[in-house]
Amino acid sequence: MMSIIVTGVAGFIANKTAEFLLKSKKEVIGIDNINDYYDVKIKNYRLKQLKKYKNFKFFKLDIENKKSLEKIFSKNKISAVINLAARAGVRYSMENPFVYVSTNTMGTLNLLDLCREHKIKKFVLASTSSLYAGQKMPFTEDLAVNTPISPYAASKKGAEAMCYSYHYLYGIDISIVRYFTVYGPAGRPDMSIIRFIKWIDEGTPIELFGDGSQSRDFTYVDDIAKGTIKALKKVGFEVINLGGGNNPISLNYVIGLIEQYLGKKAKVNRKPFHKADIVSTWADISKAGKILNWKPTVSLEQGIKNTVDWYLENRSWFKNIKL
Repeated sequence: MMSIIVTGVAGFIANKTAEFLLKSKKEVIGIDNINDYYDVKIKNYRLKQLKKYKNFKFFKLDIENKKSLEKIFSKNKISAVINLAARAGVRYSMENPFVYVSTNTMGTLNLLDLCREHKIKKFVLASTSSLYAGQKMPFTEDLAVNTPISPYAASKKGAEAMCYSYHYLYGIDISIVRYFTVYGPAGRPDMSIIRFIKWIDEGTPIELFGDGSQSRDFTYVDDIAKGTIKALKKVGFEVINLGGGNNPISLNYVIGLIEQYLGKKAKVNRKPFHKADIVSTWADISKAGKILNWKPTVSLEQGIKNTVDWYLENRSWFKNIKL
C-alpha cells in the first residue's frame, strides 16, 4: 500500500487531516517531534485518537533532522508528502526567529530534497494568510507577498519559494495552501478562540489585543483538512487560499458567540494592538473552488458551538492545559 506522510501530525490541523485520510482507508505515516511550544497534553490527546487506526504509523522525530527522515523515506512506499509541521505563532517568532527558519524553511527543504531523491511526485505545503499583510482585500493568490511583517511569515515565504524551485528544477507537483485563522475542537491553546472559551468559562479576564474590532476570515478545522486533502490533486504548481470566504468577522462578535454558548459573560483585559498582527484578513477562495472543487461548509456560529461543546465535554482534563 502506498503511504502519505503527514508531518506535524500531533498538531491541530495535521491531526484532523490525518484522521480524514485514515477514515478513507489511506495509509498515513505521521511525523511529529511533540515539542513543547504549547502544552503537550493536548498533542498527546490528538495523537491518541489516531493510534486507534491500523493504517496509521507514527514516528517521533523532527523534520529538521534529514538523516532521521531518510530512514522513513527509504523503508516505505510513499505517494505524497503533506507538510503541516511548523513553528506557529506570530508573536513568539519575534522572540526566537531562528527556530522558525530552521523548522519552517529548512525543514521544508529537507522534505523536498527527500522527495527529489526518492522520486516522490506530490508535495503539499501548509502556508499562511499572514503573508498578505498590507495587501488589498479580499486577498487573491496572485498578490505580491514580499512584505512579511513577522519572522513567522518570512519563514513561510521562504518555504514557498523553495517549493517553487523544486517544482521548476525537478518536476515535483506542488500545492501550497494558505490557511486563514483555523479554529475548532482540540484547537491550539495559544490561539484566541480556545483561550477565550477557557478563560470565559473560568471567569478569568481574557487578554484582548486592541479593541476587538480586528477581524479574521475564520475557517473551521474540518473544512481546512478536507481542502488540504483535495490539494493532493495533480496541479503542477499552485498557491491556493483556504478560508471562510465570508466578510471578515470581528473578535468582538466571536466573543459574543462564546458568551452565548457558555451562558457566561467575558471579563476583558485590554492590551495594545500588536505591531506584528494584521488588522483584518479575508480570503478570495474562488481559485480553491475552480481547481479543487472546495468550499467551506461549516458556519462560524456552528463551528464555535462545536468548539464550545467539545471544551465542555473535555473540561475535566483541559482545565489543566497551560495557555
